[in-house]
Amino acid sequence: MGCGEVNHLRSPVFLGCFGARMALCCNRALHPRSMTALSIQQLHKTYRNGFEALKGVDLEVERGDFFALLGPNGAGKSTAIGIIASLVNKSRGRVAVFGHDLDRDPEAAKQCIGLVPQEFNFNVWEPAVEILVNQAGYYGVPRREAFRRAERYLKQLDLWEKRTSQARELSGGMKRRLMIARALIHQPRLLILDEPTAGVDIEIRRSMWAFLQEINSQGTTIILTTHYLEEAEQLCRNVAIINQGRIVERSSVDQLLRELRTETFVLNLRDKLAQLPELGGFVLRHLDECTLEVEVSREQTINGLFEALSRHGIEVTSMRNKQNRLEQLFIDMVNQDRANGVGS
Repeated sequence: MGCGEVNHLRSPVFLGCFGARMALCCNRALHPRSMTALSIQQLHKTYRNGFEALKGVDLEVERGDFFALLGPNGAGKSTAIGIIASLVNKSRGRVAVFGHDLDRDPEAAKQCIGLVPQEFNFNVWEPAVEILVNQAGYYGVPRREAFRRAERYLKQLDLWEKRTSQARELSGGMKRRLMIARALIHQPRLLILDEPTAGVDIEIRRSMWAFLQEINSQGTTIILTTHYLEEAEQLCRNVAIINQGRIVERSSVDQLLRELRTETFVLNLRDKLAQLPELGGFVLRHLDECTLEVEVSREQTINGLFEALSRHGIEVTSMRNKQNRLEQLFIDMVNQDRANGVGS
């Protein structure tokens, strides 16, 4: 199966002349590196004004992974994605997609990639279905096959009723989903999503999560950047954190969460609490008379917290995390990186 042939639709792929040439590139005898979906080695990007956006990034993403690339604004996420997708020229370094070097074999590498950028970049006067069919044509997919794929993706993403609507008539959430469908229409093996759920409501966001999980289970490797760190915790198995153009952490999501120094919980109490008790190392704050905020360190336990509260006759009716656990860890790591002066 070639790079443009992950069969989300469980059907054969028929390619035109351009697509056939791409498929031939993707079907060359692949060396072991092709088991790695994305390999980045010593990637640098310096802009003409002297700004170093990337400073020697090394990163590997395994085939079939659901991978999160996280970082604050200006950290280098979008620059890295632009280079992978051949939209930004690198200064130096190596990028390979399923074993295809971006310099030596760019056409085969591009065939492997579907990109969902942050900004809407389609013809707003074009009907949704034509946007997909025309995109498929760029990859050599015949119109009949392109229409069949477009129908399937539009239905899966709850856009079928809007297939004849111009893009300008769609809501922001619909446009986001249309961009995902467009990125998948040539059936790439690697899907890259740059803030895919920005600006959409929680119900649509969760339906998009379910769709992405489904195509990942069918074999598509997914790389996700997001400001919704809950999204990374819910969807991704592995994560890299980039800050000031460098990778400062690369681990599984589970391993990262085990490194949390503290977690902050909000406790709702049965009775009003006029004065904060001393709880032997737990940091407490009053939010109101019936609500406490408590910091629990890695050395402490939730059970220990409840035992301490019980000794003071305080009964908790409900508890929740103040913030997403990965978000808390992300903030800790970026702050530590800044304190260490990385990139200065």
